[in-house]
Amino acid sequence: MTQQLFFSVGEPSGDQHCARLIQALRQGNPQIQLRGFGGPEMRRAGCELDHDLTQLAVMGVVEVLPKLGHFMRLADQAEAVFASGSISAVLLADFPGFNWHMAKRAKKYGLPVYYYLPPQLWAWAPWRIRKVRRTVDKVLSVLPFECQWYQQRGVDAQCVGHPFFDHVAEQSLDPAVLADLTEQQQAGKRLVAVLPGSRQHEVLRNWPVMLESIRRLAKRFPEVRFQVAAFRDKQALWCRDQLTARDRDLPIDFFVGKTSEIIEMAECAMMVSGSVSLEMMARGTPAAVIYRVGRVFYMAGRSLIRVSSMTLPNLIAGETVFPEHSSCGSPEPAVQFLCEHIDSMLSDPLYRARIDRQLDRLRSEIARPGASAQAAAVLLEELAKHGPSKPAGVAA
Repeated sequence: MTQQLFFSVGEPSGDQHCARLIQALRQGNPQIQLRGFGGPEMRRAGCELDHDLTQLAVMGVVEVLPKLGHFMRLADQAEAVFASGSISAVLLADFPGFNWHMAKRAKKYGLPVYYYLPPQLWAWAPWRIRKVRRTVDKVLSVLPFECQWYQQRGVDAQCVGHPFFDHVAEQSLDPAVLADLTEQQQAGKRLVAVLPGSRQHEVLRNWPVMLESIRRLAKRFPEVRFQVAAFRDKQALWCRDQLTARDRDLPIDFFVGKTSEIIEMAECAMMVSGSVSLEMMARGTPAAVIYRVGRVFYMAGRSLIRVSSMTLPNLIAGETVFPEHSSCGSPEPAVQFLCEHIDSMLSDPLYRARIDRQLDRLRSEIARPGASAQAAAVLLEELAKHGPSKPAGVAA
């Protein structure tokens, strides 16, 4: 019987990474069947989507509660598929709040469960390791220190590398966008990337801070143009709609789906904290990182978070490579933070040289491609151990 792998992927970045994984799985086993919850990139790669889960990407109790019923209906829908006996294994990626339910339901039917892009329990919820030990057969870790953390706590974990480095190494950048940005540079413009986040609530909270920072920086650096990299069309439109009459001459351009091109060409960046910081690292573009959250989440985070940084290159390096600032309440401290550090990146050669040295070291040590192929090889080996799908029914 043909093996069938069920995906549960909730974040837009996870959708992109799992699309590459799907391509690698198909290369290793052209007969494998792939279905489940994910996003448009996975669909284009050949996964049969039962639901676009990336449209529901949320964070925190306030955002989750209104959608809780919908999440539970999706879990019920997945369980019916598990009960049918057609699934060989379940692959989870990111989105732990929902994926814990998926793992638990999959184990009811004796299905092996693999976690790719695993939850960052080392940062905010180490006690949840018990859930991993109960419900996950193997963690496919993407960072060396993360893999060691899981292994030290009794979890079968293997480091496969981070797929962002595959993305950087393999991606064909849009020549028209590169030509446009190069033309601006040749005309004497300096380019600053602006990344307001991939999730809707991130954009809503962080873009007003970024826009005010752009207003102030544009007065200090009239030669700079700010290139805004939006993830979706509606996000770009919302950001553009926040411009007022006084912003008519603001040196700002909006792009959708061109984040890599903008990172590649920018002199530096202001960005929302996220895994895209690894692409910043791989492309050698320094960034100032912010993250604005609601007060409830901010207060909870202060008591739960167990690491000193919210930025992956900083955690990998064990030191501050990208300056970062998280906040709630008044936006003024975040605006001042962005203005100060982008100013330094543009005007202080010694400050910029220090960041460049740190990035060069990290790129040579960590930013190596091959993660998607390695993850696919591990999964195909695991699937071969377990064999084809089991008959329907609850496992004993």
